[in-house]
Amino acid sequence: MKALDSRIWVSILYFGLALVPLVVAVAPPRPPGRAFWIELSMAVGFIALSQLALQFALIARFERISSPFGIDLIMQYHRQIGILTMFLVLAHPIVLLAVRPAYASMLNPFGGTLASRTGVWSIVALLLLVAFSLWRRQLRIGYELWRVTHAVLAIATLGLAQLHVSLAGIYVNAPWKNRVLILWCLIFVSLILYLRMIKPILLARRPWTIAEIRPEAAATWSVRLEPEGHGGLRFAPGQFAWLKVGSSPWNLAEHPFSFSSSAEQHGSLEFGIKELGDFTNGIGKVSIGTRAFLDGPHGSFSIDHHPANGYVFIAGGIGVSPILSMLRTLADRRDRGSHTLVYACSRWDRIAFREEVEMLAAKLDLQIVYVLEEPHEGWSGPTGFITREVLETVVGRGFDGHKRPVFICGPDPMMSAVERSLSELGIPQQQIHMERFNLV
Repeated sequence: MKALDSRIWVSILYFGLALVPLVVAVAPPRPPGRAFWIELSMAVGFIALSQLALQFALIARFERISSPFGIDLIMQYHRQIGILTMFLVLAHPIVLLAVRPAYASMLNPFGGTLASRTGVWSIVALLLLVAFSLWRRQLRIGYELWRVTHAVLAIATLGLAQLHVSLAGIYVNAPWKNRVLILWCLIFVSLILYLRMIKPILLARRPWTIAEIRPEAAATWSVRLEPEGHGGLRFAPGQFAWLKVGSSPWNLAEHPFSFSSSAEQHGSLEFGIKELGDFTNGIGKVSIGTRAFLDGPHGSFSIDHHPANGYVFIAGGIGVSPILSMLRTLADRRDRGSHTLVYACSRWDRIAFREEVEMLAAKLDLQIVYVLEEPHEGWSGPTGFITREVLETVVGRGFDGHKRPVFICGPDPMMSAVERSLSELGIPQQQIHMERFNLV
């Protein structure tokens, strides 16, 4: 109930802030009325302006904002509303051109008026921002370079859009209106300065040292960190943090990883990291003693947020990392609930943390079901993928009897397929919890 109340209040705050530019535009003194389609075009433009600004709040990593929903859901919303905002921005001039074709000359980025040029360049910056985000890998843009260009293009898009509104002057026909909108945009832009400048200062006060890097199966590594001069970090099992490796907290090479250690073990902590490209491919070569910085904890993917007498965990590949944290925590708490782990992997020798998971099964009431895509000779367990039939056979009774919460983490296609299968089995959506790490 508390989480529901938080979601309601955050949603009210979000939509209230989204209305600010439109309210300022229609507040007295009002400009002379014009044709309906022109007024609609302007309204769409101000709604787009508000959404451009609010994107800075979504990525600022404020735990009070992200926790009720989960930061993965916030990032998904950020991507989807960003694309929708692009269409709103494009609709603004398209509707104007449909009503008054003579405005076509104003689309020249080097012609027209200064007001029209700033509007056109704002659209260009937004189109580049969306294109680089959607096709970063196809364009072979490195993660660190993408982060810099994303921030620069976002600031340019909002700044030029606000300048366009101020120079056009029609709906900011009073000095106070212009000041309010400029201040409103500056407040949101300042959030990225907080994230990139102020937060690193705070992280510098709580450094960490990489104390151990040990290989696991399937190009996966366990990375253990020790706190330097502070008491460590408290987190809920299943949460994650952004990890920076190197001497500077202003390092742009920052990546999200789930904790794999128990939340009951204070001081040192561990991450499970798989070699998947960019930074992760070199994780095994990082020197012991290297300094690191952590921004976290983040996320709502945790058994602590959904207390129950038993859980069903469904993992694929490195998605087992946050689930391992939950299992280790349950073991340290001497939990007596009934749990099930369905763990999918390509081959038996590629199952990361297999020995650890089986040791935990000896401490917990834990049933483990491995699903192999490429089974070895003599394998008698489930093969292929985690299908509806596998779920119904393995854990169907548990769903019906105990209403156990289900935690799913793994590749996006796997999670989507499992979610569909669970829905077909009649599992309520509120009983299903997922962690998607496609944050870029």
